[in-house]
Amino acid sequence: MKINRLFYYAASLIAVLFLSPVMSHAWDGYDYDSGSYVEIEEGNLVRPGQDIEVYDYGTGEYKDMEVQSIHSYGSSTEVEVYDYDSGEYRTLDME
Repeated sequence: MKINRLFYYAASLIAVLFLSPVMSHAWDGYDYDSGSYVEIEEGNLVRPGQDIEVYDYGTGEYKDMEVQSIHSYGSSTEVEVYDYDSGEYRTLDME
């Protein structure tokens, strides 16, 4: 009986550990070029060359952008993107 309980707890722990990375959240940050807060919605693959959808709190709109580069600095990450709407490059400082 004790072995079954131990097996149940171990299986539960393993399931939680493997399923946790699947759960993703939005990524908050600040756009220094527009001076507003932004959010990269969950489900976006933030890699150079990939298109992402960003919510701009300054305009209240979603914008499609292409990731140009990613640089990590301590606890923050700088994401350089090309904004299809404005035709400009922007720098997002993500936390």
